[in-house]
Amino acid sequence: MLKSGILNPRINLLLSLVRHTNTLVIADRGFPFWKEVETVDISLVDDLPRVLDVLAAIRGNSSVARAFMAKEFNKVNGPETILQFKHALDGIELEFEPHIDLKKRVPHAIGIIRTGDRIQYANLVLESG
Repeated sequence: MLKSGILNPRINLLLSLVRHTNTLVIADRGFPFWKEVETVDISLVDDLPRVLDVLAAIRGNSSVARAFMAKEFNKVNGPETILQFKHALDGIELEFEPHIDLKKRVPHAIGIIRTGDRIQYANLVLESG
C-alpha cells in the first residue's frame, strides 16, 4: 500500500507511462473531453483540487522540462493568479500559444488529469524532460 506521494492509482499509471518528451495534460473543469485520450477525473467540487495542486504533486515525482499554456490565460486572469502559476512553474520552460493550438496537443498526450479548477485557461500541457 502506498503511504506517500501520489496515492491515486490511475494517476500513478499515467505517470509511469510518460517517457522523454511525452506530454501530460492537467486541465480545468471546463476543458473538453477527448474520448481517445485516457482521462482521470479527480474533480470534486469547485476548485478542488486545483491545477496547481496537481502540478505540485506531479513535480515531486516527475521530470517536467516544458509547459504549454494558452495565451488567453494572461488576458483574462489577474496579476496574482498569473504570479501563482509563474512560481509553480519555476525552472520549467513555459510557452504560451493560442488556446486553439494548445488543444491540438491533447490527442498526442499520454493522458489528461481533470481538476475542479475554475481559473480560466488554467490548462497545462506538461512535456517530460
